[in-house]
Amino acid sequence: MSSPEVSGILENSKELDRIRKEQEDVLVEINKMHKKLQATPEVVEKPGDTSLSRLKVLYTHAKELSESEVTISSMLLNQLDALLPSGPPGQLRRRLGNDPKRKRMKTDSDISRISNNVRSQLEACANLKGEQVAARVRLDEADKDEWFVVKVLHFDKETREFEVLDEEPGDDDEGGGQRKYKLPMSRIIPFPKRNDLSNVQDFPTGSQVLAVYPGTTALYKATVVNGHRKRKTDEYLLEFDDDEENGSLPKRTVPFQKVVPLPEESRQ
Repeated sequence: MSSPEVSGILENSKELDRIRKEQEDVLVEINKMHKKLQATPEVVEKPGDTSLSRLKVLYTHAKELSESEVTISSMLLNQLDALLPSGPPGQLRRRLGNDPKRKRMKTDSDISRISNNVRSQLEACANLKGEQVAARVRLDEADKDEWFVVKVLHFDKETREFEVLDEEPGDDDEGGGQRKYKLPMSRIIPFPKRNDLSNVQDFPTGSQVLAVYPGTTALYKATVVNGHRKRKTDEYLLEFDDDEENGSLPKRTVPFQKVVPLPEESRQ
């Protein structure tokens, strides 16, 4: 298998993953709109209301994403078909083996391995109850998603959704109080644990990360200034994007447990 062929498969796989994550986000927005219309159906009769138009845009986007998923999946199938070994049917059977039991055992083993990985991932999500995590949410007044520190209240293994609490009170004109959200797994990033350093990731100098801005509960894109820490428990020295003061970016210290890898969708 040549390098360009591998690169093509990897690129299409990455694009398929991106499309599916975007599908999750659109589905969340559609469900929110449905709940809103079910609770207050009279809102569509108010002058200037755009609920139905917004719902139409979301469904149109969902349809486009579904069509893109089919296109990319077809391309991947064609790429993989082109790489399968060719030859007479008999030769192919000899290469793969004629024992149905052996084939079945291999397939069952693969399924079992995948199931165990999924089960472990779901258990890890359930164990985050009561923990603070980074969550990508969209506030009512915002026009794009933002990252905040939230507390996990519950994880539903069936729907694979987190119920989280933004413990930071809202502004007075928003009614104040703490806000709850239901978010898919793709919108949650666990923080490193203080008492378990075995899985703490080291970010070298120049790495782009997502980090809690000092004195806030919001996370922003930042660049690592010092990647050569003596201990894993040391703080990171970071430069946050768009944090300019007097014509330069100030260097700010952030505890290691408030720094996570920058998600792929946040990279430019």
